[in-house]
Amino acid sequence: MTSRAHMVPISGSYRAAAPQAKLVEKANPGERIQVSIYARQNPKFLSATRTQDELSLQVPGKRKYLTGDEFNQCYGADPEDMTKITAWAKACKLKVLDSNAPKRRVLVEGTVADIESAFGVQLNEYEHPQSGRYRGREGEIHVPAELSAIVEGVFGLDNRQVGHARNRRGRALPVPWREVEGLKTAQETKKGVAAAASTPAAPFPGAFFPPQVASVYNYPRNTDGSNQNIGIFAFNGGSTPDPHGGYSLDALNTYFKKVLGGQTPKITDVVVHGAGNNPGADTAASGRQGDATGEVMLDMCVVGSVAPGANIFMLFSEFTTQGWVDAIQEAVAGDRDLSVISISYGNPEDDPQGAWTKMGVKFVNQAFQAAAARGITICCASGDDGSSDQVPSGAHVDFPASSPFVLGVGGTKLVASDGANPTITEETVWNEDLIGEGAGGGGISAIFTKPAYQNSVSVPVSVTPPHRVGRGVPDVAAVADPETGVVRMNVDGQHLEPTGGTSAAAPLWAALVTRLNQKLATRCGFLNPVLYAAAKGVLHDITQGNNGAFSAGSGWDACTGLGTPDGEKLLNALSSAAVSGPHAVKTGAAAAAGKEGAA
Repeated sequence: MTSRAHMVPISGSYRAAAPQAKLVEKANPGERIQVSIYARQNPKFLSATRTQDELSLQVPGKRKYLTGDEFNQCYGADPEDMTKITAWAKACKLKVLDSNAPKRRVLVEGTVADIESAFGVQLNEYEHPQSGRYRGREGEIHVPAELSAIVEGVFGLDNRQVGHARNRRGRALPVPWREVEGLKTAQETKKGVAAAASTPAAPFPGAFFPPQVASVYNYPRNTDGSNQNIGIFAFNGGSTPDPHGGYSLDALNTYFKKVLGGQTPKITDVVVHGAGNNPGADTAASGRQGDATGEVMLDMCVVGSVAPGANIFMLFSEFTTQGWVDAIQEAVAGDRDLSVISISYGNPEDDPQGAWTKMGVKFVNQAFQAAAARGITICCASGDDGSSDQVPSGAHVDFPASSPFVLGVGGTKLVASDGANPTITEETVWNEDLIGEGAGGGGISAIFTKPAYQNSVSVPVSVTPPHRVGRGVPDVAAVADPETGVVRMNVDGQHLEPTGGTSAAAPLWAALVTRLNQKLATRCGFLNPVLYAAAKGVLHDITQGNNGAFSAGSGWDACTGLGTPDGEKLLNALSSAAVSGPHAVKTGAAAAAGKEGAA
């Protein structure tokens, strides 16, 4: 292997030990671990990616997305670069498990001792009072000088927790579904969609079954997401005290068939890292310890009931940077042909715990950029802790919702009329922080500059020094208050319970986009430029409430973005609206990398 004297650090790879973490001992040198090595984007085709800027100027029906082969050429790695990486890895006594040029990844395995030698790092075991024990490193990752222009990312050395579920349980105790009065078998339409009038009333005052929310938000009629492939991110494992997370198919069958009177959608598990579908207790206590089962069940209940005709791909990965990067590359560059991705997890982008490195943010954001070229819409929850985003001081936003290439989704409190065809009575910013039930995340990014599509709206300066104007979060919103939120099935298959958070809002938007795609007979893809151009009179503008540092008002705001959906009006706008100049977003490498200084 190359001597340390001939090695150089990878840009953005610096890590510090997490605050409050205690060094326990050096990592076991004989332990075998897997590491993902990412190559640069093929330099021979970098200019081709710039042609995708024009996509942001067009409505979905006029866009021409890249084919699979075109995408692999433009956004994949140069096979020669991959060969150089694999040859070096083998020379370092590392076993090459997979080499995939479209994903730009070489997956290797080796002992801790060989990994340390190959990358010029020291791996240790740490103990953190909140997230538990993890393997970590301090300083930078190194590669040989001759590979420094080729290798842009290395993930898997550090397995500290990256990401938290963005859901909140209601105060009402779960109820046995068999005891819910008024349950009845829903009448199916010709497409197999339960009619809104046949959906049973939710058993919690003020809360809704997801199809009722779709009715309130006027989702396009006679659509169910047929012929659409939607990916739902599901994280578990990592260093969390309770590493569980998953679903019960029996419980989902009960919910979709017996409670809602519909059908269970087609569900396919894709295991990127970790145990895959591994459901836990799904209680409030287990959720506080890191069990993501409630999150998984929530996302599936929402998407599966609002877009029952869609094919659902559950992308299981671990709560680590490697888990994030590899899962997103799988979703975007894999062979599942996804048209929509729903992500209900995140961390403060400038997390004082150092969850994200600049390198990690860069690679996740590059994958989001690539998704735009492939016509994939990505919906991300903006957080459930108001403008603070769980950081003790100042105002902060969640990543990945702060990426300029995703649809960041905030939260509202929704009050609707009773009856077969409920309508919005009142909708305000979700903020129940005073009683400990959370608030919708939103604010100004400290990492990403303001994208061009937000030039048409008034984005305020950040309230946190140095008081700059950056990417405004969120872009849109939907109901997230757990007291007026959606009713899901517990993993036990016996109890229904109200759940909210922007983890409910994000899949509601993801399901809407699948139905828009179906009706438009094309992909909406990267929606933000069109939404900012056509939102007036199309979305429900939320003008009341605050999330802490920011208040709602007419037009875009850092609480609920442009507003909540009116599906039919949005469908019409996407069919006919024109987008020009100031709404375009640059999708080149500079925009994908973001601002220097990412956490």
